[in-house]
Amino acid sequence: MFVLSIIKDTIPIPPANFGVPTEKALINEINKKYANRVLHDVGLCICVFDLAEAGEGKVRYGDGFLWYKVKFRMVVFRPFASEVILAKVKSSDEDGIRLTIGFFDDMYVPLAYLPQPSAFDPNERAHFWLPDSGATTTHELLESPTADRMYIDQGEIVRVRVETDEFYDDEPGPPKAAEGVAIKREARRPPYTVICSISEQGLGPLPWWKNALPDEDMMEEG
Repeated sequence: MFVLSIIKDTIPIPPANFGVPTEKALINEINKKYANRVLHDVGLCICVFDLAEAGEGKVRYGDGFLWYKVKFRMVVFRPFASEVILAKVKSSDEDGIRLTIGFFDDMYVPLAYLPQPSAFDPNERAHFWLPDSGATTTHELLESPTADRMYIDQGEIVRVRVETDEFYDDEPGPPKAAEGVAIKREARRPPYTVICSISEQGLGPLPWWKNALPDEDMMEEG
């Protein structure tokens, strides 16, 4: 789930931090710049692990900052394909299920990776499936007795397998005018998404006695 990535950058230290030990000041400034930021094809940056190299600070004309060329290792969230992790159901809609692991919410289970046969119940705003059912259409599934359905409810802990991840670099761009004076803005995709599956045996909602454990313990199991 977490990896170490080596990054090179030039980091400024403001005059107010000149009295702070150089290593500590650099780590603070790197974390300010990178923490909770998605790097394309790298992942979601969490925090600095350590400094590998740091040159001598140089003052640039006009700003008074000390600039350091540094090489450091960053803790990055990027689960690998086929990794099994625990996540919580954040929401559901007609397109699938959105998951969260607390610090990252852009995890999705699309319809193709749900257990079959399954359907979305608009009244409950949740997906369900019917084990060993012969139903083949959404209409047939929605006509089934509610007691026979196995729902994947909001807030439930599920075990998922990572299928793939996707990076996007959507530029905001200018708004587009629709009819008349109405202004239409293009929807922006999240910069990093993780696609997961719960279609295999052993995946999906945990047994009730495990699902009742504190969230922190559940996340550590993954």
